Amino acid sequence: MRALVIGEALIDIVERDGEVRGEYVGGSPLNVAVGLARLGRPVDFLTHIGTDAHGVRIREYAESAGVQLVPGSDAASRTATARAVLDASGSATYEFDIDWALSGTPEAAPPVVLHTGSIAAVLDPGCLATKALVDTYRLSATVTFDPNIRPALITDADAARSRIDRLLESADVVKVSDEDLRWIDPTRTPEQIAATWLALGPSIVVVTSGSDGAVAMCANGTVRVPAGHVDVVDTVGAGDAFMTGLIDALWSMDLLGADRRGPLTDIGTDSLTAAVRAGTLASALTVARPGADLPDRVALDAAAASDILG
Repeated sequence: MRALVIGEALIDIVERDGEVRGEYVGGSPLNVAVGLARLGRPVDFLTHIGTDAHGVRIREYAESAGVQLVPGSDAASRTATARAVLDASGSATYEFDIDWALSGTPEAAPPVVLHTGSIAAVLDPGCLATKALVDTYRLSATVTFDPNIRPALITDADAARSRIDRLLESADVVKVSDEDLRWIDPTRTPEQIAATWLALGPSIVVVTSGSDGAVAMCANGTVRVPAGHVDVVDTVGAGDAFMTGLIDALWSMDLLGADRRGPLTDIGTDSLTAAVRAGTLASALTVARPGADLPDRVALDAAAASDILG
């Protein structure tokens, strides 16, 4: 009953008003791995970092949260960085120095859930290995996917869209931002695109819209959940925290694993609402703190008891 997360890990260098405000361990998949571990879930993480100082910092950060790095994850020549520039509202734009590569079959037990997305889904050459591993582990696992598009890294938009489509066909649960959907297809509304994606095979498609909350679709209907009432420090890691809370809630509902694919497909709107609220709550706690500082179980349970979502 372990999670396997596949994707990039890097150092976020955060700037605001022309000044570096801090350096944080980041990367969307890493944030999800750490977030799940902080909630008490056993997690294996397959990534591509170096043995340099940044790589050592990432390993120590992940392992301190309880994440187990898959052997071979430190084979990169250097560890990636991302410069996150914050605007007045705390929203981040990114500039990357990264390469993404994977090789061989990871030494990890068959997971109950496999999560991937972001750079790992579209960047050559590692994206091809990522898709192959998704197809391999789908025999045992629920597949969760967050495109988390980084336009600054995409040189061929059509190829990136095609790679996202192929992963959608293997995914069971998809979380995507309205901003990403507008990049994917500016001619349709995010909800129209999400409905199309649901028809491709996923059991759940969730669209997050920042302060406007989230909308989620399944075979039994559509639900809407408002955003939390918190003072936003920055939005770094907000979507990753949402994904973490969503996965954790579905795990608690015993809806993860290939043998639970039928019940997941039949999820009711009440259960879907509860899962989306859990994701929204985790996201709200994260945006109230600087950097991608996802909550642990104690903080999440306390916030749920205080009902900050209303």
